[in-house]
Amino acid sequence: MSLTLQEVTHIAHLARLKLTDEELETYRGQLSAILDHVAQLQKLDTEGIPPTSSVLPPHSVLRDDVPRPGLGAETLMKTAPRAEDDQFRVPPVLE
Repeated sequence: MSLTLQEVTHIAHLARLKLTDEELETYRGQLSAILDHVAQLQKLDTEGIPPTSSVLPPHSVLRDDVPRPGLGAETLMKTAPRAEDDQFRVPPVLE
């Protein structure tokens, strides 16, 4: 399928592209080649092929969630800039 220069100009206008005459001619050839390849793909018989989202088998890339003991209050209080009665001491937000 060969695109006309007018069609490529219209596509460039829709994409808000300012192209030179040389660029229009280059893209006309490239877009025409892409449409030719798509036309070839549309001719393929895909009736018996189920739709897929990936050709790879499904697998999780995340590790298993295994429970483990957390940090104790004493360890956490050591990291606090200020602590009072086993609680974090923060400056007041409201006055």
